Amino acid sequence: MRWTLWIPLGLFVFFLGLAGYQLTQPKDDQIPSAMVEKALPEFELPAAVETMPGASRADFIGGKPKLLNIWASWCLPCIAEAKQLEVLEGQGVEIIGVAIRDKPEDVANFLERYGNPYTRIGKDDISSLMLEIGASGVPETYVIDAEGVIRYQHIGDIRLEHIPLLLEELKKAET
Repeated sequence: MRWTLWIPLGLFVFFLGLAGYQLTQPKDDQIPSAMVEKALPEFELPAAVETMPGASRADFIGGKPKLLNIWASWCLPCIAEAKQLEVLEGQGVEIIGVAIRDKPEDVANFLERYGNPYTRIGKDDISSLMLEIGASGVPETYVIDAEGVIRYQHIGDIRLEHIPLLLEELKKAET
């Protein structure tokens, strides 16, 4: 009968040991996407702003690899990555944007305030494309080859140190 008093203490020590073990394991911040190396799904999105065309899967077919940038005007990390997208554009990278759950006037204000590196911007009011390609949030950027296949997924905002990696992934997608 007295041994039953030790069960809660034993369980507590077990869970404490398990938590301690997990804390000593190396951090793995890579989230593998199930969509990398798969074809971009069919989509056709209307224009997010009047001054630019919308986006579709056909925009990624032919030519050279392009970036697909999932973003929103209400997203603070999207503001942080805006300058890096302009750097990529300045290096000849074509960037097609998809604005998630956004109003045309907010998209236009964002572009005016933080710059516009995009050749096209589609409007995805219900996040359908975002969900189909396995994006976990905004911003996310994908390298799409000339066949329309997703070759690389960058989760989170693009920082200055990520530019060489993205350029390398675009180059790899050419072959």
